[in-house]
Amino acid sequence: MEEMLALLLILGLVTSLTAWPGVDDFDVFDYGATGLGQTDDSQAFVDAWRDACKAETPSARVIVPEGSTFLLKPLMFHGPCKPQIIHFIISGTIIASGSLETWKDLDLSQWIAFQNVTRLNVYGSGLLDGQGKHWWDRSCRYHPDQEGCTKLAPTVLKFLSCNEGRLSNIYIVNSPQTHVLISDSKGFYVNNVMIQSPQDSPNTDGIHIHSSHTIKITNSVIGTGDDCISIGDYSSNIDISNIECGPGHGISIGSLGRDGDMVLVENIHIRDSSFKGTTNGARIKTWQVGRGNVRHVIFENLVFDTVDNPIIIDQNYCDVPGTCKEQKSGVKISDVAYKNLYGTSSTNIAINLDCSRFVPCSGISLENIRLSSIKPGKSLSANCINVQGTEVGVNPGSCLRN
Repeated sequence: MEEMLALLLILGLVTSLTAWPGVDDFDVFDYGATGLGQTDDSQAFVDAWRDACKAETPSARVIVPEGSTFLLKPLMFHGPCKPQIIHFIISGTIIASGSLETWKDLDLSQWIAFQNVTRLNVYGSGLLDGQGKHWWDRSCRYHPDQEGCTKLAPTVLKFLSCNEGRLSNIYIVNSPQTHVLISDSKGFYVNNVMIQSPQDSPNTDGIHIHSSHTIKITNSVIGTGDDCISIGDYSSNIDISNIECGPGHGISIGSLGRDGDMVLVENIHIRDSSFKGTTNGARIKTWQVGRGNVRHVIFENLVFDTVDNPIIIDQNYCDVPGTCKEQKSGVKISDVAYKNLYGTSSTNIAINLDCSRFVPCSGISLENIRLSSIKPGKSLSANCINVQGTEVGVNPGSCLRN
């Protein structure tokens, strides 16, 4: 009897050490997934999410096991959910269909999306592959004369109205367009993600933030055919740090105001990051027809390696240069600080601040800027149009006026 009691105590101790109290697991294999990468496993994911979302526990975990590949069609995982926290653990590989017909009569902009899920935690050691080449080869941007070309293509991961969410330790490749979209969300945290697509892949932003607030992105490596990170309309309190960006178009605020919209982007801090072989570094771009404000922005402690435009404000942005007529409207850009920026430029103009004649930029400050040419002995220049601001310790010599 004493031996039996001792055995039960040992078993109880082991169970307490290995189980998560108050957590239910929902493994997609238990819902019929094959994990072979050949047949559609979408229904297994839908069913696992359904049960996790309605679980009567403080926390629930959807498990995507390692060592397997799961083929998924476009899916939307809806909330709100009953558990206080939902963990979506991706340890295996998830791939999109290579057939564009899979999206027939569906939203072309979406592959995997989460909507209205509070305290969602997506993480793991797994891979998400958007199979983007099938879409890039049909892109109207690169193949305008191709019959059936498409301007719209799926985003690998969308977080829509997902407050207090997290995305971490995930590898995302070959998105048809944007890799990660964070929209209409508050308190979202991105950490230690790797995002990669070819340098010539169209519109493949790494992470795009839209209409969201109190967002932190850190400790990530991003190389794509478009912006490593882009910040869209109605976003504020954004902290971006420790990003390795390249190839790509840099870290951008914008483009903003394309359709004459009212814009408000403020309290943006981009810091402690590096850019290698990118077309831009620290960029703000707005359309002339836009209105509103971009203000209270800090670019700080950035390193550039062979970057075309290390520092650039383009208040006259036009997707087809030379086709946009001058407008008397514009997005007001003010209180923008550049501090401790170093590195090399691959073009002659390392600082290019091109602002509107009618809505000039103001409160621009340059402090401790050291940029040199990738060509030994070649001097660089700065270009400032309709800009008011100050400078301290800037090379190449700035053209700001007080």
